Amino acid sequence: MSNVVMYTTMFCPFCYRAKKLLSKKGVEFTEIDIGAVAGARDEMLQRAGGRHTVPQIFIGQTHVGGCDDLFALERENRLDPLLRAG
Repeated sequence: MSNVVMYTTMFCPFCYRAKKLLSKKGVEFTEIDIGAVAGARDEMLQRAGGRHTVPQIFIGQTHVGGCDDLFALERENRLDPLLRAG
């Protein structure tokens, strides 16, 4: 299973939805709160090509994007293969 990293903030409804989907699928992920971890916001901006909204989700080396992007992969039946690829 691929390593999943999600950059989040507290009280973010989109972060909550993304975490809920991954948890429902039994996927373990590393959550990095960009408001609480020093340097995390800059790290996220660099990894996500300047995207500044949360969540920003990475599966392995693939930048998935945000919550809507994650759910689009799920609808297109492309999320599970991506998760298994790693």
